[in-house]
Amino acid sequence: MKKSHDNTIAAQLLGHIDPHSAGVTPSLQMSTTFVRDAKNALVRPDNSYGRDQNDGVRLAEDVIAALEGAEDALLFPSGMAAIAAIFQALPTGSRVLVQSGIYWGTTKFIGDHAAHLGMDVDFIDTSDERALDQVTSDYDLVFIETPSNPWLKVTDIADIRKRFPNAILAVDSTAATPMLTKPITHGADIVVHSATKALNGHSDVLAGVLCCASKDDLWTRIAQNRQVAGAIIGAFEAWMLMRSLRTLPIRVERMCDNALIFARHFEQHSAVEAVWYPGLASHPHAARVQRQMPDGGGYLMSLLVSGGRQAALDVISKLTLFHRATSLGGVESLVEHRQTIEPHTGIPENLIRISIGVEKVEDLIADFEQALSDHA
Repeated sequence: MKKSHDNTIAAQLLGHIDPHSAGVTPSLQMSTTFVRDAKNALVRPDNSYGRDQNDGVRLAEDVIAALEGAEDALLFPSGMAAIAAIFQALPTGSRVLVQSGIYWGTTKFIGDHAAHLGMDVDFIDTSDERALDQVTSDYDLVFIETPSNPWLKVTDIADIRKRFPNAILAVDSTAATPMLTKPITHGADIVVHSATKALNGHSDVLAGVLCCASKDDLWTRIAQNRQVAGAIIGAFEAWMLMRSLRTLPIRVERMCDNALIFARHFEQHSAVEAVWYPGLASHPHAARVQRQMPDGGGYLMSLLVSGGRQAALDVISKLTLFHRATSLGGVESLVEHRQTIEPHTGIPENLIRISIGVEKVEDLIADFEQALSDHA
């Protein structure tokens, strides 16, 4: 049978029909424990206790794995829990290369966890080939985030694979989603998503997911640690995530279309110093984006307002349609002054991070136009 298109996989949830009701929507199974028969044998051999045994969670994992082209997937209660699971499964003293300028929470966790476990960690701008050319060390793990948040740099996954052939390559692809990049096809061993973001896309579920190219020893340790430590997503959250996955392809397509129009409009605006967006021809990694993200530049961008920190804060304060809120990847457009959130990371004071949603793009442009009017 021909492999299904992503749109079909998502909309049909791999063709799942509820076995009990024949419903086209999966049932929500909330039970935490499962019965044994009179001979003390499990009625369902794959269900004994709900810590990591739930039909809905398994189905959501299967759908995400299919979208990523992965052998397996594991859901976690948050994106950071998923990232932590990778590092907690590494041997003490591992050598790790981590991309600099990625989500500050990831950087903080890795730095703190590395010190605790005696890991040797190097932070390098992996989007910069000249910086990579200076690297002479071997690593047990290379961790990258592409596009990066909020610098919107795009690292060449295939190039990293060639440079570090013996390392485990983990890619945080939250800002791309499997609709725009499938890291495993470029050589990644593990793909990470904060499923809270675009995979769910409705700002009402916390979740994280790991996908693997193969069920190797590291993956076995990750799965075992998840089961023992209980880092498990709830059944309801998994059910809500499945609901959202059904519209993931059309949501991402609309968000990308909106984001490109929005970015192009403000790229030459007199009150805007720069727009960082992978879909623009002016992006420093434009050729790389075309190879790695052929179907769109994503929904996330950063806009640098002329006039400095106060000008950026003034613009944000005047927005009436964009929500001033942390997060990204939802159907609603969000805006945030990142230097307020992460002043210690060197982020420009005039940077506004924007997550473009599915609204009418003309409305989004008009909202920013009126907010920028006093700075033009």
